[in-house]
Parts: sequence; structure tokens; C-alpha cells
Amino acid sequence: MSPTRLNKYIASSGLCSRRNADALIESGAVSVNDKKITMLGFIVRDKDKVYVNGQLIHPVKHQYYRFFKPPGYITTSDDEKGRKTIYDILPKELWGLKPVGRLDKDSTGLLILTNDGELINELTHPSIKVPKIYLVSVDKEIPSSDLEKIANGVEIEPGKIAYADIEVLEIDKEHTFMKIILYQGMNRQIRKMFEHFGYEVKTLKRIQHATIQLEGLKKGEFKPIKPRQIKELKNFLNRIMAKND
Repeated sequence: MSPTRLNKYIASSGLCSRRNADALIESGAVSVNDKKITMLGFIVRDKDKVYVNGQLIHPVKHQYYRFFKPPGYITTSDDEKGRKTIYDILPKELWGLKPVGRLDKDSTGLLILTNDGELINELTHPSIKVPKIYLVSVDKEIPSSDLEKIANGVEIEPGKIAYADIEVLEIDKEHTFMKIILYQGMNRQIRKMFEHFGYEVKTLKRIQHATIQLEGLKKGEFKPIKPRQIKELKNFLNRIMAKND
């Protein structure tokens, strides 16, 4: 291992993001070779041993997968109610990977699975506003006035304003089929936005998260994300974060 900043080393273990690693360092939770380190920017070398809250950590090889979540499964590793989870489908060798964000039980589509804690943080942190694209159908025709209200923002919970970019693909008296882009990550956000105006979401499928697309996967199928695609994804996130600074 080449000399590495301490926060990057901690993040490479999958424990947390670099930002959270900085907080751990400043709090005194991190030791290197039995010496407490609180200085940001400390460099870790080959033979150094790093401990967080007394536990020895090691860098892990990052893995990245695309997964097409089918309906009827929840996005978690364990459920107190005994419901089916995505880990009932995934092979045991992928059980150490975490989903980036969630899809509710009835929703389908793209989940990114990884053990890269820093990437998970960047893809889900509310300040970064990473786009996620969905195909959504509701149970009736939606007038343009309601679509404008949804696009401008809806209070789905006290103090929580949800908004979305909406493109209508098909519409008649019995349904409206749309492409929706979200930049937030609120729980059941799309369903709540439409329920607020009296519409029932019939189908909801995520087809893209940042630069990663669902295309090429069948329901329940998973595939590794290619290194070139991960590089493109990280470059995309860096551009977004640079605009936000």
C-alpha cells in the first residue's frame, strides 16, 4: 500500500465516508500503532495498524454491482416482520454489500450494491442532489395544473417539501405514465407526492441512478459494474460536488 491519508484509509475499510472519518479522527476515536491520532491529514504507511474505537480495521477491495429489484422484496438485510428481502435473492458472497438508497416493497428497478462507504455517502447525501430517474404510472389522468404543483414542491410531511422533474410519456382518462427525476431521497417520496393530490401509483421502476443504468438486466438479475463505469460515475459526482462548493 502506498502512503495514504488516514481518512481515506478508514473510508477504504467500508466503515464510513471520508467526511465521517474526519469526524472520528477529531473525536479521538482513531489510533495508529496504539497512538491516538486527532490530526487531519495524518499519513498511514504499509506497516501501520489503524484502530477505530479499539477495533483493528483493514482496507477492503471495493465491489460494485447493479441489481434489478423485483416487486415483493424489501431493501434491507434483515426484517423483524419476516418479510422477504433482496438478500433472499442475492448469493451469499454479496451479502456484505449494501444497497445505495432504497426502493419500497412494491417498487422495482435499479439498486447499486457496494461496500464502498464513501461512494454510498456521495450518492445519498442530500446536499449533493444526485439525480435518480424513474418510470411511474398512476391510476388516472393528471391535469397539467397538478403536475406543475408537484414539480414546484409538495409538503409530504410536516416541514418536508418534495419536488420532482416530470415528463409525461402517455396519458388518457385511465392512467398517466411519466418519467420522473428526483434529486432528493425521502422515504416513499414519489408515492406520497401523488397521494397528496389523490392519485395512486400503480407502478414505479427506477431506471437510472446518477450515470448507472438498469438497461440490460432482467428482474432479480445482478451484474458487476465495469471499472470504466465506476470511473465515469465518480467523475460525474466530482463535477456535481464542485458545482455545489
